[in-house]
Amino acid sequence: MSKEQFIPLVILLLPLIAAVAIMTVAKRSRTISAVLSVGAVAIGLVFSLILAFNNNDATGGSDRIYTWLDIGSAGGSATLPMSTGIKPLVVDIQLANEPLSHLMLVVVTFIGTLVHVFSLVYMKTDKGFARYFGALSFFVFSMLGIVLAENLIMMFIFWELVGVSSYLLISHWFEKPAAADAGKKAFITNRIGDVGFLLGILIIWATLGTLNIANLDQAIVNNVDWNTVGTVAGLLIFCGAIGKSAQFPLHVWLPDAMEGPTPVSALIHAATMVAAGVYMLCRVFAIFTEDALLIIAWTGGFTALMAALIAIQQNDIKRILAYSTLSQLGYMIMAVGCAGPHAAMFHLTTHAAFKALLFLGAGAVIFACHHEQDIWKMGGLRTRQPWTYRSFATGALALAGFPLMSGFFSKDAILMQAYLTNMPLFYIGVGVAVLTAFYMTRCVLVTFFGESRSDHAKEAKEVPTGMLVPLFILSLFSILLGLPQLELLDHLVHVFKITAHANAKTAHTAAMVAGTIAAVLGGLIGWWIYKNAKEDPLTTQLGGLSRWMRNRFYFDELYAFLNRWTQEWISRMADWFDRWIIAGFGVKGTSGAVDITGCLVRLFQSGNLQTYALCFAIGLLLILALILF
Repeated sequence: MSKEQFIPLVILLLPLIAAVAIMTVAKRSRTISAVLSVGAVAIGLVFSLILAFNNNDATGGSDRIYTWLDIGSAGGSATLPMSTGIKPLVVDIQLANEPLSHLMLVVVTFIGTLVHVFSLVYMKTDKGFARYFGALSFFVFSMLGIVLAENLIMMFIFWELVGVSSYLLISHWFEKPAAADAGKKAFITNRIGDVGFLLGILIIWATLGTLNIANLDQAIVNNVDWNTVGTVAGLLIFCGAIGKSAQFPLHVWLPDAMEGPTPVSALIHAATMVAAGVYMLCRVFAIFTEDALLIIAWTGGFTALMAALIAIQQNDIKRILAYSTLSQLGYMIMAVGCAGPHAAMFHLTTHAAFKALLFLGAGAVIFACHHEQDIWKMGGLRTRQPWTYRSFATGALALAGFPLMSGFFSKDAILMQAYLTNMPLFYIGVGVAVLTAFYMTRCVLVTFFGESRSDHAKEAKEVPTGMLVPLFILSLFSILLGLPQLELLDHLVHVFKITAHANAKTAHTAAMVAGTIAAVLGGLIGWWIYKNAKEDPLTTQLGGLSRWMRNRFYFDELYAFLNRWTQEWISRMADWFDRWIIAGFGVKGTSGAVDITGCLVRLFQSGNLQTYALCFAIGLLLILALILF
C-alpha cells in the first residue's frame, strides 16, 4: 500500500477505533474515553495537514484497497452474458486522493479537534461523558468516510452513517422529550432526501456504467443521452444535499438540532454534517446540466433569504446561529448552481472557522449564564466575559462579511459568481448580506451590551481557559483565513477546470462594493434599532410579520397538518381495514362461522334415538316439500 493510501486510511480508521474502544472497553473511564477520542481526531489533523501540504498536485484516481462488490465483470464471481445488456457493477473500497478531499480533511479534523477540546470542559459534569465522546468519534469517522469516498456507493454508505451518528449526538440528552424528538426529526427528514440520492445513484450507474467519481466527467462526455437523463439524475442527487445541507423544503430539522449539546451544534453546523451536501455537490459537479444548476441556484438563493428573515426575530442565541447556518448554506448552494463550486468550497472553508467560533462562543455564554439561552435574559456580558465577547464579536464580523475578515473574501467570490451568471440572485445575495449583518449586530448588542436582564447574567463570569483556547484559535483563523484562501480560490478554479470570464474584473468590483455596503448598512441599522433596546422594538413595528418570522413562517405547523391529513389518515384507514376487514371479517369472521357451524352440528350428535328419529322425519318432510313445491 502506497503512502498516498496509507495516510488517508489511518485518518479514517482512527476515530472508528476510538469509538469502538470507548463503547466496549473504556466506557466507565472518563479520562481514557476523552484521551482516545481527542487523540484520534488530533492525530488525524496532523496527517491531514501532511496530505494537504505534500499532495496538492494529486489528481484523484487512487489505487484500489479492496473490491467490496463485483457483479458481472470479467473478474467477478458472477459474470453476466453480454446479451443481457446489464452493465457490470464493481464497487471498490478506494480513498480519494485529490486537493478537494485534502482541503475538506483539514477542515473536518481541525474543527473536530477544537470541538473535542472545548467539550472536555463543557461536558465535564455530564453523566453521559464517555457515551458522548464515543458518539463524537463515530460521527467524525462517518464524516471522514464521505470526504474520502471515491465512488457514490461508498459515499452513500457513509452518508447514512452520518445520519445515524448525528441522531445519537442530537438526542444525547434523550431523557428530555425535546432532544429525543429533535433527533428523530433530523433522522427522518434526512431519509426523505436520501431516497432521491439513492435513485440518482441508480440512474447514473444505469446511464453511465460507472459510479467512480473520478470517471464521471469522461463518462458524461462519451454518453450522448446525458443531456436528456442528466437533469433528472442531477436533481435526484441534489435531493441528498437538500436533506443533509438543510435546504428548503427539508430545512426544518436543523434548528431543532440545537437541542443537542452546544459543541455538537458547532461540529454539525460548522464543518461536518451540513457541509457534506455542499462538498458532495462540488465533488460530482460534472454531472449537473444547465437546467439542474438553475434549480439548484434558486433553491439556495430562496433558502438563504428565508432563513435570514427568520433569524431576525429569533431570541434563542443558538437558534439565531442555526438559521444563520441555513442562510450561509443557501449561499453555498447558490454558488454551486451559479457554476461556482470553487466559490462554494471557499465559503465552506471560511464559514467552518467563524461559525464554529460563534457556536463555541455561544456555548461559553450559555455555560456562564447557567444554561440560559434567551438573549433578552442576558445583557451586560461584555464586562463579565471580555474574552468571550471579543471572540464572539470577531466571528460576527466575519459572518457579516466585514471588510478584510475571512467571510468578506468568500462572500465576495459567491456574489461575483452570481453577478456573472444570474443577476437576480446577485441582488438576493446582497440583500441577504444586509440581513446577516443586521441580525448579528442585534445578537451581539442584546447579548453583551446594556444592563443585565436576569440573575443568571448578573452572576456570569469568564469561562475556564480550556474553553477559551479554541475560541482564540478560531478567532485568528476567522480574521486571517481569507488572505491565503485567495490562492486556494485560484487553485480550486483550476481543479474544477473553470475558465476566466470576460467580465470577471467588473463582477469582482461590483461584488466587493456591494458586499461592503451591505455589511456596513446592515450593521448600522442594527446598531440604530438595538443600541439601547430592553425589548425587541420590531415585535410591535412589524406586527404580524414579526410573529410569522418568530414562528419560522409556520413550516413545522404546515408539515404537521399535511402529515395529519395524509400519512396519519392513511395509517388510520389501514388500521381500520386491518382490524375489521382482514382480521375481523376475513380471519375472525371465517373462524367464527366455522365455530358456530360446528356448535350447531354438534347439537345433533346427542346419542338419543328419539332425537335422531325426529331429525330423520324432519329431513323427509323437507325433501317432500322441495319435490312437491
